[in-house]
Amino acid sequence: MSARRKAAAVLGMAPLALTALAAAPASAHGSMGDPVSRVSQCYAEGPESPGSAACKAAVAAGGTQALYDWNGIRIGDANGRHQALIPDGKLCSANNEEFKGLDLARADWPATSVKSGSYTFRYRVTAPHKGTFKVYVTKPGYDPSAPLAWADLDLAHPVATATDPVASGGFYTFPGKLPERSGRQLLYAIWQRSDSPEAFYSCSDVTFGGGKGGGGGSTGGTTPAPTASAPSDEQIEAGAGKSTIEHHGHGDDDASTSAKPTTRAKATPANEPRAAGATENLAETGGDSRTPYIAVGGAAALALGSAALFISVRRRAAGGRHGR
Repeated sequence: MSARRKAAAVLGMAPLALTALAAAPASAHGSMGDPVSRVSQCYAEGPESPGSAACKAAVAAGGTQALYDWNGIRIGDANGRHQALIPDGKLCSANNEEFKGLDLARADWPATSVKSGSYTFRYRVTAPHKGTFKVYVTKPGYDPSAPLAWADLDLAHPVATATDPVASGGFYTFPGKLPERSGRQLLYAIWQRSDSPEAFYSCSDVTFGGGKGGGGGSTGGTTPAPTASAPSDEQIEAGAGKSTIEHHGHGDDDASTSAKPTTRAKATPANEPRAAGATENLAETGGDSRTPYIAVGGAAALALGSAALFISVRRRAAGGRHGR
């Protein structure tokens, strides 16, 4: 191969390197484990043959893939604009078509029994990241047979707020306090990352009025608590090959798969701020806020090095011709 062709080949590698650097695997996912979220419960029951009527209906509506992707109910560029991006009736799916089965309005979702007072929340996480958790409870008079709306949640009084809790044993654990309620209610959790505009969402069905409070899969009340508070490590590993999103911060051995872009029913208002393009791409892959700068810097260094090599080869080639 001639010197000129070698230099051209090196230069041709620069855009490929930039692509590889930009395509980092998704690395932040999770869902509420206690009180168990709808998607976690259905995944724990088994995507192909769930046991509860509600989970069977969710699969019939949206398919099994949503359950294999149990830790990916997300919006990549949320940046705190949750109500602007998620319409009423689509809160449990975060307005993502893949998870539409979780929005089914029915009163027989498997529920964790709780009571008012202190409660220890456990959020199942497959890749830790900095951010803030907020958990909201439905208002008195909530009707589970009607589509969940933002107005159904007591947004002024979150029952738990935690910033940068430390993950241990696969869970973020943080305290909260449940108010006086009765009967079937719902807890809505939002995990807004601080190192990316990405946010995660989950719905947990609960029943007030019986059993032992304080978390840990408590039982009692008129509706039995689910048999599993979250998918086990074995279940996560067993289903990882069928997931379309990355697990454990390193992926499912296929770096090309990452969290899917969210399908929204309404566009972002023109006057609302949006994350910069590089940050939006970052959110879709789940990297942290340093990733685009590292990627751009690395690609720039590669390009400069390639250019220098090209010039050096040209000079040597020219020198060779003059020396003949």
